[in-house]
Amino acid sequence: MRAGWLSACIALLMPTPVLAGTGDVGRQLYEQRCAICHGADLRGTGPLAHKSNPPTIDLTAPPFRRRLATYPGVIVASVVLRPNGDLIPRVLRENNVHIPPHRWTADDLRAVDAYIRGYLRQHR
Repeated sequence: MRAGWLSACIALLMPTPVLAGTGDVGRQLYEQRCAICHGADLRGTGPLAHKSNPPTIDLTAPPFRRRLATYPGVIVASVVLRPNGDLIPRVLRENNVHIPPHRWTADDLRAVDAYIRGYLRQHR
């Protein structure tokens, strides 16, 4: 009985194949769709960072980290509920950057959220 309980606990701690790939999916989506403004380092250092109004935020800054801790869905809200309507597509169009449209799924948003949170944990 004890061995079965221990095995079950260990199994719960092991990443499942779906979860194991989430970081890769999140990283790929971030690199393809977010880094152009936020930069590879998440600091708002991408080539289009200062071409949007408001300027691209530094995702590593303490205010964003606090916001992320207080409102776990902030990344999802930032992607889905843009403050200026079509801010992101407009900035891309105005700067002649062509990124194919992407229909965000809940899993995509979770993967990007997990990637950003993991990055922030590693780069404190």
